[in-house]
Amino acid sequence: MRVPHELVETLVVVLDEGSLDAAARRLHVTPSAISQRVRALERIAGQVLLVRSKPVRATEAAHPFVRYARQLALLERDALVGLDQAVVSVPLAVNADSLATWFLSPLARLSAAHEVVFDLHRDDQDFTAGLLESGTVMGAVTSRETPVAGCRASVLGALRYEAVAAPGFAARWFAGGVDAAALAPAPVVDFDRRDELQTRWLRGRGVDAGLPPRHRVPASQDFAAAVLLGLGWALLPTLQSAPHLARGELVTLGGDDVVVPLFWQQWNLRSPLLDEVADEIVAEARRVLEPVV
Repeated sequence: MRVPHELVETLVVVLDEGSLDAAARRLHVTPSAISQRVRALERIAGQVLLVRSKPVRATEAAHPFVRYARQLALLERDALVGLDQAVVSVPLAVNADSLATWFLSPLARLSAAHEVVFDLHRDDQDFTAGLLESGTVMGAVTSRETPVAGCRASVLGALRYEAVAAPGFAARWFAGGVDAAALAPAPVVDFDRRDELQTRWLRGRGVDAGLPPRHRVPASQDFAAAVLLGLGWALLPTLQSAPHLARGELVTLGGDDVVVPLFWQQWNLRSPLLDEVADEIVAEARRVLEPVV
C-alpha cells in the first residue's frame, strides 16, 4: 500500500504547529481539508494517529509516519540542491548544557554554508534518544551509546561537572567545611525534576539527598545565574564554570566531579546534508569536550 506524501506531510505540519487550525494556515488550506487528510492517513494506518489535545500529540502508531515524512523532506532537499529553492528545516535534540556551551557554533557554520534552518528540541541527555525513536528529530545529542533502531551513533566526548557555589553562599553555609552536616540544610539548585546530578553528588558524599531544600531553574544560563547570585550550590559544566572560578565569582566545593559521556545519534539515512551536520557537530564536540574513557 502506498502512502501519499501529502498525507504524511500534513501529519507532521499538524504536530509541528500544535493544532489543525495552525496547520491549515501554514499549508494555505481549510481546517476541514487538514482533518480529512489526517483521517485518510488514519484509515490507511488502521489506527488513531493524533491525540486531539492542546497541543495535539502523536500516538505511538504515528511515529513511523512522522519519521517517513521527515526523511522524504530531507531527501527532497538533497535533490533540489543548487536550484535555489531548497531551504529545509532540520529538527535536532540536544541537552541544555550542550546547548549553552558548545552546540550552537557548528550550527552557525552550517547555516552560513547551506540553505538550512534548525528546529532545536531541548531535553535531558537521558531522554533525547526518545525523540529520535518517535521521528520528532533527525539527530540527537544523547547519553545513550547503543544506537536507536534505524540510527547510527558516534562518540562526542564527555561533559565534566563540578560542584560550585558563590563565595558568599559558601561562607554562610560551609564556613566549617563542606561535610554531610553542612550539606544537609544548604539549598541546592536543580535544573528540573529530572536533574539527578546534584543528587548523585550528594549521595557520593554520604548525604541523604532528600534533606536539602531545592530550587528549580529550568534554563541553563539562568541556572548558572542562580548559582552566581547565591540561591544555592549546584554542579556546573567546567566549560561554563571555569571563567567564573578564574574571576573569583564562584568557588569549588570539592568532592568527585561528575562526568557525563555524550554521543551523537542520527538516522541511518544517507543524506549529504545530514552527514555534514553530523561531521560539524562531532568535530566541535571532540575539540571542546573531554575524551570518553
